[in-house]
Amino acid sequence: MKTIKEDIKKKEYKRVYLLYGTESYLKKLYKDKLKEAVLAGADAMNMAEYSGKGIDEKEVISFADTMPFFADYRLVILERTGWFKSASGFADYISQVPDTTVIVFVEEEVDKRGRLFKAVKEHGYVSEMNGMTETELKLWVASMLKREGKKITEATVQFFIEQVGTDMGRMQCELEKLVCYTLGRDVVTVPDIKAVCSEQLTGKIFAMTDAMAQGQKKRALDLYKDLIALQEKPLGILYMIQRQFHLLLVVKGMKEAGTDKQAVASAISVPPFAAAKYMSQADRFSKEELVRLLAYGARLEEDIKTGKLQEQIAVELLLA
Repeated sequence: MKTIKEDIKKKEYKRVYLLYGTESYLKKLYKDKLKEAVLAGADAMNMAEYSGKGIDEKEVISFADTMPFFADYRLVILERTGWFKSASGFADYISQVPDTTVIVFVEEEVDKRGRLFKAVKEHGYVSEMNGMTETELKLWVASMLKREGKKITEATVQFFIEQVGTDMGRMQCELEKLVCYTLGRDVVTVPDIKAVCSEQLTGKIFAMTDAMAQGQKKRALDLYKDLIALQEKPLGILYMIQRQFHLLLVVKGMKEAGTDKQAVASAISVPPFAAAKYMSQADRFSKEELVRLLAYGARLEEDIKTGKLQEQIAVELLLA
């Protein structure tokens, strides 16, 4: 991302950029930054946007090869093409992109062994965007609030992240709520977050399994009732609890094998700081307990689907 910022600052662009990964907010942010900088107020006729599978490669190449109209560059934006997951003839064109054209790919997944990925890496720039570290997220939250004349302590930022999760698009929406709620005040507090921010479902499930691990049945059931009040479906909650147990079993096995936090985070698709919490929670269960709970949950799900148990009662039995 620093490289992209530097290119924009110098107004010297690579012929092709690939923005890929799981963090949609960052991909959109840097796509828009490149779009604004490359076009520099030029007519929209110098830009073409394509999205989804079935894009005509010849049409893209024809547009890219055309000289810009009263501007320095033409811009081509290609999103979710699937070309990086399959054989694409577009790889042969990457080395031939004119100096007056900038191509920006925005993708979810890529095959790093593919010809297109290798061509972009050789002739352009590849940026993997899978979210920020905990420290970076904290700084980002503080900077977003600072723009609105608000202050926040590090401990409060930590609570905010635990409450709403690490999806930056969702975080931005929750920050907008906080700015409106604290109108007339310059400090954001924990009670403010509790008052207006929606807690992520995975956070409640995590707290629920934590309560189960510590034998706090009442707290586990209270959290469950909160989710029911929010109109979450019992079968969906059962699935999320089972998913949590499965993740804990995976984490426990990796931890016992001496796997580091970074590798655990990658395996269960969470940020490293969140992986540390999973590793800590996994310590509260034995492998035998997790296997038994998974088996019991599977039986309850079967009882629900065969009409032997009501959904809500089944989940309560698991929590108890």
